[in-house]
Amino acid sequence: MASGAQRRIKSISYAKYGYIFILPFFLVYFFFQLWPLINTFIVSFHGNGKNVEDWVGLQNYKDILFGGSRKVRVIHESFFTCLKNTVILWVGNFIPQLALSLSLAVWFTEAQLKIPGKGFFKVVMYLPNIITAASVAVLFLQLCGQSETNPGAVNLILYKLGIVKRGIIGKGLYSTVPLVEGVWQSRIVVMFIQTWMWFGNTMIMLMSGIQGINPSLFEAASIDGASSGQVFRKITLPLLTPIMAYTLITSMIGGLQMFDIPFLYTKTGNVKDHLKTMAVMIFQYFHAQANENKIGYAGAVSVMLFFITLALGLIAFYMTRDKDEIAKKKQRKKIAQQAKRESKQFGGISL
Repeated sequence: MASGAQRRIKSISYAKYGYIFILPFFLVYFFFQLWPLINTFIVSFHGNGKNVEDWVGLQNYKDILFGGSRKVRVIHESFFTCLKNTVILWVGNFIPQLALSLSLAVWFTEAQLKIPGKGFFKVVMYLPNIITAASVAVLFLQLCGQSETNPGAVNLILYKLGIVKRGIIGKGLYSTVPLVEGVWQSRIVVMFIQTWMWFGNTMIMLMSGIQGINPSLFEAASIDGASSGQVFRKITLPLLTPIMAYTLITSMIGGLQMFDIPFLYTKTGNVKDHLKTMAVMIFQYFHAQANENKIGYAGAVSVMLFFITLALGLIAFYMTRDKDEIAKKKQRKKIAQQAKRESKQFGGISL
């Protein structure tokens, strides 16, 4: 029997302090983001042009998905072009980003490797992540510019090396310098910028996941004579599934909302058709001229982008789920149900 002193001791729950710490985020979200999100859904059911207050129901979605008149067909084609560009730019920067980040994370966390200045390299690789996208876009615009008067240092070097031939002839001082305006050349530059900006952040997350793996597993594998490749394939990669799923989903959300780098890639502000993403399309429709107001279409595209992101996120969750844990959970549930049935057979008395 517990003593009087033990009975007076009350259990202390620290869960409330966690809720207090996350409360500011939810307050800011409800006040500044929840209403714009709801309002976007409302706007998507209204008209365009001068009569933006008119309720049109699902007409905006029908126009975007299936087209119609010549004017609407342009919006329909633009939507699928932007969707294709968005997917291409995201996949093209996520795959090399993940491969580079995973390689560096394994390299930096390898206990047998004594890398001097490991902390310095981590900081340097993470620095591009804290630089604003606008600054990065301006930097690469100067290097890979597509202006007739200032084609950029990279174009000049490629021309001098003979890799790029004279394409579009400029005027004035740079009249003999080519401009790199190819579709895939521009896309590759944007992919490289995105990879360079975000691989440091992905590397840090993967490193934290690797360091969270029980070291005894690596020690046991080393004693059994497993090679580094076998350790990576059989231990590191399977146990990194949760953090890989998180990286995939967060990268997908950011990639589908890609705006700043493609929009700022050209000095004139006229985004090329092969670089125009869905976020750029939404921005341009929201800021269309008063006599060609496309707010309803912008809202509809925003809502469809939301559902596309949601669907892809659910698919990513399903593909990266822990199958062993699900099987164990089903087995435990089956055992519990069987025990319950056996208990009922004996009048509710468990033996």
